[in-house]
Amino acid sequence: MSVLICGSMAYDTIMVFPDRFKNHILPEKIHMLSVSFMVPEMRREFGGCAGNIAYSLKMLGGDPQIMATAGCDFALYAERLDTLGIRRSNIREVENTFTGQCFLTTDLDDNQINAFHPGAMSFSHLNRVSDAQVPVSLAIISPDGKQGMQEHCEQLAEAGIPFIFDPGQGLPMFGRDELLRMISLADFLTLNDYELEMVLNTTGLSLEALQKAVTVLIVTLGGDGSRIYADGVCHDIPAVAAKEVLDPTGCGDAYRAGLLYGISQGWDWPATGRLASLLGTIKIATKGGQNHAISREELAARFEAAFGFAMPAAV
Repeated sequence: MSVLICGSMAYDTIMVFPDRFKNHILPEKIHMLSVSFMVPEMRREFGGCAGNIAYSLKMLGGDPQIMATAGCDFALYAERLDTLGIRRSNIREVENTFTGQCFLTTDLDDNQINAFHPGAMSFSHLNRVSDAQVPVSLAIISPDGKQGMQEHCEQLAEAGIPFIFDPGQGLPMFGRDELLRMISLADFLTLNDYELEMVLNTTGLSLEALQKAVTVLIVTLGGDGSRIYADGVCHDIPAVAAKEVLDPTGCGDAYRAGLLYGISQGWDWPATGRLASLLGTIKIATKGGQNHAISREELAARFEAAFGFAMPAAV
């Protein structure tokens, strides 16, 4: 059975600022911010959370099924998905719209300033979980159109399909009651440390209460690894030193692909979290969200070298 990946499809325009944002932003003038960054390096990549997650999950040997909306400029992306062998039968092309467009500027400290045009994402609610072409055993709700994220959470819960709620950059769209509702429907909740603080502030929940609201809470901490709260236990997942740090774009999506793979394979949380951590490290050594590649044999070797035990076998 496949893993349903609900989320954005996008083209990423990535620019590199050869300095640090903090050197050009005056804290006392933040209320009247007007800055311009010269970016001599620019490239265009295939992206979007759903596309990135599906790419890494397919690389691992998983069976991703993307449910998303795209625009009239999607043909090039569609061709890529076909080449990769990733199903796109549940990607709806919406006339008179653009596929999502993300414009990212990264500085020397790997901080990012993003601007995102949702385009066809705003119509994600036109897709329904019941329309999935292949039976689904697991799913993820990643950033997408607001109504689509809400309705897909409801539909997955109604269908009894376990899913990860991964609100990410979509968090600011939701009020307290909306966020509490989606969290209550989810089996797993993934956040980075900044998003965790946003959720706690918006909902008024304590960390302990948030842990009780879902079966598993996963919090990523960048270079400090991650924590997985499950069954009353906090699993501290170490970070893996990168061979090279080139681009953080899509690292969180690679991590989430590792989670999906481990869950679908029935691995325990220490192994699942470590695979996710390793994938994030592998991704950061390449530019773009979908240009990293690794064989199963090399992945297993790097896993054992990093963590001191063998990677579980695939089912």
